Amino acid sequence: MTKKTITIFGATGLQGGSVAAIFLDDPKLNANWTVRAVTRDVTKESAKQLADQGAQVVAADLNDKSSLRKAVDGAYAVFAVTNYWEKMDKDVEVQQGKNLVDAAAEAGVQHFIWSSVLNINKLSKGKLPHLYHFDSKAEVEEYARSVASLPSTFFLPGFYMSNFPGPALGLTHHDDNTGKWTFALPTPASSSIFPLFDTADTGKFVKAAVLHREETLGKRLLGATEYLTGDQVVEGFKKMFPEAGATASYYQVPEDVYLDNLKGAGMPDYVAQELLENFLLLGTFGYYGGESLDWTHSLVEDKLTTWEEFIKKTPEWKDLK
Repeated sequence: MTKKTITIFGATGLQGGSVAAIFLDDPKLNANWTVRAVTRDVTKESAKQLADQGAQVVAADLNDKSSLRKAVDGAYAVFAVTNYWEKMDKDVEVQQGKNLVDAAAEAGVQHFIWSSVLNINKLSKGKLPHLYHFDSKAEVEEYARSVASLPSTFFLPGFYMSNFPGPALGLTHHDDNTGKWTFALPTPASSSIFPLFDTADTGKFVKAAVLHREETLGKRLLGATEYLTGDQVVEGFKKMFPEAGATASYYQVPEDVYLDNLKGAGMPDYVAQELLENFLLLGTFGYYGGESLDWTHSLVEDKLTTWEEFIKKTPEWKDLK
């Protein structure tokens, strides 16, 4: 039996890497699919590891449509993802996404899976106008939907669990003198709803899209394990780390203080505002606009990672008890 080919962009990154892993490791997928892993640098170690595992590793540049066309040539399916934070430029991300759509359509791809999010400017009726990393991907989704010849599914990754232990956003603080852990966010603890997502689960959602192609065409798969409030996030931390979490608490940081902290860490003003609005979204209009996760979960056959499971395995907290 001839295998179908799936071209995976960002194959050495968080989302694409998870997709590549499941298509290489899952017996059901591996028996029917050839993995074509796309990266900018085929000589780096992570790319070599994919080749050793049986993937075809090819180079492409999201800004060069001709290289994208070669990467998707002959592919039945494509997983496409862009990284806004690399350039922090909405126009660049939109163009890269449209390049991917055009290349896939020209190649006759039969299943285009786009890593998307909602258009928050529209959802909030202009009240949260600076969430460029949402709206750019949503614009590409709209463009893909307009291309009738390209059958598409839209995967919407949730709020990264790794944002909490990671240092970039400063969401958790440990006082070395008192030993106290604080979850500090500019949004209310009880009314803010986090659709928590482990990036390592990306492949599980894409697997569901591929196995249920007809059901998911034109639809959105919501990439989250569960909805938790800020209070529940802290409770999970306290449960998994009884010693470290004994005095853990949630603190709602004033918006101006949060902005000043980000700017003080070297973030441009517009990026600080964008990140603030990202959190305000969780306590107002909702990351997914209040949509249930049930339909997506009904299609995903692999167990998704819970918040409690994630924090027990995350390297940043490996020494906590």
